[in-house]
Amino acid sequence: MTTETTAPTGTGSPGARSGPTNIVKVVFASLIGTAVEWYDFFLYGSAAALVFGTLFFPESDPANATLLAFGTYALGFVARPLGGVVFGHFGDRVGRKKMLVFSLFLMGLSTVAIGLLPTYASIGIAAPLLLLACRLLQGFAVGGEWGGAVLMAAEHGEDSQRGFWSSWPQAGVALGNLLATGVLWVLAAVQSDDAFNAWGWRIPFLLSAVLVMVGLWVRLSVEESPVFAETKSELEASKQSHMPIIEVFRKYPREVLVAMGMRMAENISYYLWTIISISFLTLYAGTADDKPLILKALLIGSVVHFVTIPVVGALSDRVGRRPLYLAGAVGVAAWSWVFFDLVASRSEPKIILAIVVGLALHALMYSPQAAFFSELFGTSVRYTGASVGYQLASIFAGALAPIIAIELLGDASDGVSNVPKVAVYMTIASVITIVSVLFAKETRASSLRHDRVLDRA
Repeated sequence: MTTETTAPTGTGSPGARSGPTNIVKVVFASLIGTAVEWYDFFLYGSAAALVFGTLFFPESDPANATLLAFGTYALGFVARPLGGVVFGHFGDRVGRKKMLVFSLFLMGLSTVAIGLLPTYASIGIAAPLLLLACRLLQGFAVGGEWGGAVLMAAEHGEDSQRGFWSSWPQAGVALGNLLATGVLWVLAAVQSDDAFNAWGWRIPFLLSAVLVMVGLWVRLSVEESPVFAETKSELEASKQSHMPIIEVFRKYPREVLVAMGMRMAENISYYLWTIISISFLTLYAGTADDKPLILKALLIGSVVHFVTIPVVGALSDRVGRRPLYLAGAVGVAAWSWVFFDLVASRSEPKIILAIVVGLALHALMYSPQAAFFSELFGTSVRYTGASVGYQLASIFAGALAPIIAIELLGDASDGVSNVPKVAVYMTIASVITIVSVLFAKETRASSLRHDRVLDRA
C-alpha cells in the first residue's frame, strides 16, 4: 500500500507542495492525538455513570444523581458545536495543524483540572459548578478535534485509499474509550468501592497529562495538509474575503443537514452501548457489584471496535460509503431490541456479545463517516463544514441520549420494564439516518479538489 503522496498527476490525488509527506506518520499523529482527546472525553462519561452522581450531587437519590451527572455530561456536547465553529474557522484560515495542537492542549488542561477538583462534601455547590466549567472546556476542545484530525488524514492520502486512511482517526476514538475503560476497570478491580470513590477516580484524569504530552510531541512533528496549503494560496491570490462559517451555510446547507441526519443513529447507538449500559446494569438490572463485569465487557468491545474500524474503512474504498452506512443504521435499530435483554441477563458471555455486536454495527457507520463527511465539503470550508455537521448533530444525539434513555427507563425500582421504549427511541434515530444517507451521493474515490467558494467543480 502506498505510503507517500506525490505531486499532482491530474487524477485528483493531493499534491504535496511542501514535499512528500509520509501518510503513515500523519495518520499516526491523528490517531494518537484523537485517542488522547477522546480518552479524556469518554472518561468523563464513564465517571458520570460510576461516581460523579454521589460525589457532586449527593443530596439526590441515586437515579436522579446519575441523571444530574449526565446533565453536566450533556453540556459538554453543547459546547462542541461552538468549538467546531471556532476551530473550523481558524482551521480553514490558518491551518489544520495549529488548531489540532491547541485543541489537544486545551483538552488536557481541562481534564487534569477535573482530577484536582474538590467534591460537594468539601466546597458545596461550587463543586458541581467547577465540574461543569471543566466539562464545557472539554466539549469546546473536542469540538475542534474531530474535523482537523480527520482532514489531516484525508487530505494527505490518495483518493482511492481515503476510506482506509481517514478511518484511523475514528479508530482513535475507540482507542480513547478503550484506554478510559481499561484504566477504570483496573482501578475497580484493585480498589475497594470506598477507596475508588474517595480518591481512586482521580487517577485516570491526572494520567491525562502524560498522554497529552505524548500527543503534542507527535502532532508537532507533522506537516500541514498540502490540499489546504494549495487552497489557501488560491484564496490569498484572489484577495477575496473568507468567512468559512458563513460560506458553509450559503454554499453547502444541504450537506450540513445530511451530515447531521447521518450522525443520529451512529451517535446515539454508541452512547447507548458504552455509557447507558453501565447505568442500566448497575442501577436497573443488577447491582453496583456488577460494575467490573460491564467494564470488562466494554473493554473487550472497545478492542473489537478498534480493530473493526480500519477494516470497514478499507472495505468502503471498494464497495462505497453508502451501503455500509445503511447496513449499520438498520443493524443498530434491530440490535437495540436485543441489547438490553442480553445485558439484563447478568451473564458475562451475553453481555460481552451484546456490546461486541453493537460496536461492530456502529463501526459500519462510524468508519466510512470520516471520508464521507470530508468529501461532502470544499477545501476552503471543509474543516468548518465537517465539524459543524458532526458537532451540531451531537447536541440532539449523543448529548441527549443518556438523559433520554434514563428518563425512558424510569425509576430504578421499575427495573427493565421500560426497555422497549429505549429500543423505539433507537429505531426512530435509525430511520432519520437511513433517510439522510439516501439523500447523500456516493463519494467513494472522489477528488477533494472541489470548492464551490472558489467555483471549482
